[in-house]
Amino acid sequence: MIRRRVVVHGGVQGVGFRYSARLEADRLGVAGWVRNRPDGTVEAEVEGDEASVQAMLEWLAHGPPGAAVLRTDVSDAEPGSDRGFRIEF
Repeated sequence: MIRRRVVVHGGVQGVGFRYSARLEADRLGVAGWVRNRPDGTVEAEVEGDEASVQAMLEWLAHGPPGAAVLRTDVSDAEPGSDRGFRIEF
């Protein structure tokens, strides 16, 4: 199991990014969370097997239709005990 923290920059709030990320995470079978940050970015932590986490990172780099992702900053995180993928408020 690996875990990655991602900060997504660009036009990523108000476009259904978090909801779509949860659907994609469920499809890929990864755990973690996603939330909006006050600076206009979206932050997520994604945990699972390497291939599934990589697929989720690739999805986050584009986002849903309507999103305008400029870049993602990815860093390692300690694996946790998340069950499923949730939207944090």
